[in-house]
Amino acid sequence: MRRALGRFSLRARLLLLTAGLLLAGLGLVGAVVSDQLERYQLARIDGQLRSLASIVSGVSTTGPPGAVDTARHPELVDPALDLVGAPYLVYLDARGEVAGGLRTSRLDRTALPPPEALRTVPTGGDAVDLRAAAGSTRWRAVARPTSGWGGTVVVAAPLAEADATVARLRTTSLAGGAVLLVLLTAVGWFALGRGLRPLRRIEHTAAAIADGDLTRRVPLLAAPGTEVGRLAASLNTMLGQLEQAFADRAAAQTRMRAFLSDVSHELRTPLFGIKGSTELYRMGAMPGRADVDEAMRRIDREATRLTALTEDLLLLARLDEAPEGQLDRAPMDLRTLANDARHDLRALDPSRSVELTGPDAAGPPGPAPVHGDEDRLRQVVANLVGNAAAHTPPGTAVRIGVGTADGRAVLEVADEGPGVAAEQATRVFDRFYRADRSRHRAGGANAGLGLAIARSLARAHDGDVELDTALGEGARFRLTLPLLDQAPDPDA
Repeated sequence: MRRALGRFSLRARLLLLTAGLLLAGLGLVGAVVSDQLERYQLARIDGQLRSLASIVSGVSTTGPPGAVDTARHPELVDPALDLVGAPYLVYLDARGEVAGGLRTSRLDRTALPPPEALRTVPTGGDAVDLRAAAGSTRWRAVARPTSGWGGTVVVAAPLAEADATVARLRTTSLAGGAVLLVLLTAVGWFALGRGLRPLRRIEHTAAAIADGDLTRRVPLLAAPGTEVGRLAASLNTMLGQLEQAFADRAAAQTRMRAFLSDVSHELRTPLFGIKGSTELYRMGAMPGRADVDEAMRRIDREATRLTALTEDLLLLARLDEAPEGQLDRAPMDLRTLANDARHDLRALDPSRSVELTGPDAAGPPGPAPVHGDEDRLRQVVANLVGNAAAHTPPGTAVRIGVGTADGRAVLEVADEGPGVAAEQATRVFDRFYRADRSRHRAGGANAGLGLAIARSLARAHDGDVELDTALGEGARFRLTLPLLDQAPDPDA
């Protein structure tokens, strides 16, 4: 049955369920009403019969009054019997034989209860059902013992009119219930169709999304507090997350393709240099020792470049997978790194003016205690200083600030160079990104991974590296880390 119902639509199933419940309710109400009416009719007839039987049995006589010929005066007898509700009154002698009686002229003897049925009526006053001699009519009878002569008086009334009333009520209830069921079913069909219209709108939206339109949303079909309103809100939230997930997936695939393209390009250049040198040697194009030595230097330079690139890629992969596992933390102060960075920058370009200050050039350098891996943080600072040296003209002033700000340890490298555009500033931390791709990178220079590694290492320390720059206003790279007393316990 469940499988058969599953073939119907939700609208049809709800309508069938409602119609079934309505049919059961109408049937139950009709049965209860007809049963109560039948009980009421029987109680009324029983009361009339008991009253008449008590009156007649209390009349003291020396014998039965004998049979009364009702055919001679029907205009008097029939109304009187109808008034007391007893169309049939019978006297039975001590042997149970009919000794006399009175009946309405509208009934013949075949429509009356037979004598043997009358003798079965208990004399205690309890009403019982009897059948007519022809068996077609149901009677109600009450018997009482008579006073004075030891007989029994039986008072009986036909139930034809009461049965007809109950039958008419049942017929009327059945017809009215059928009409009501049809009307309510029709109204329910249209009402359910209107009520399920929001679900059809949701179905159409889902179909459009399945066809690829991820921007579609379920319209606000009802108040937010209703079931349909909550369903629409939940679906829209889910659809937004799905759209974002697909967008993130597409962006990740785009980044992966760009990454693979950049890696292939960065690997191809040194490999071509190595391959070209070996081909020249194999072809005998290097007859002198000096030529061979120069080729070996080129091969060594390109191999070093490949090694550095491979190690950078491996480090980034490890930082993505398990950043904490790449760190050997210990208490330290960023002032040490700032002071070393100043000496390194002066060694790279003695013409530069290098100033050591506090954060935002506010006062002298201050303490910046952190719980970190000194070698990895030194790598971060070296990348920031190297970036300033590589992307600013010789002699450009550089400021290194160190201290605390906003409850964080800070080390910043600020230069007075040309800066970069806002669009480029949002991408400087991307892997293999270079603001000037035509820049000559002699000697295996940075392949565009330095700032990406710096940010990944900073975030592995629960910190970050940020860039504040504008065209013509220089650039400031800012490393922020948790202070030593705020650093999380790595063993926790």
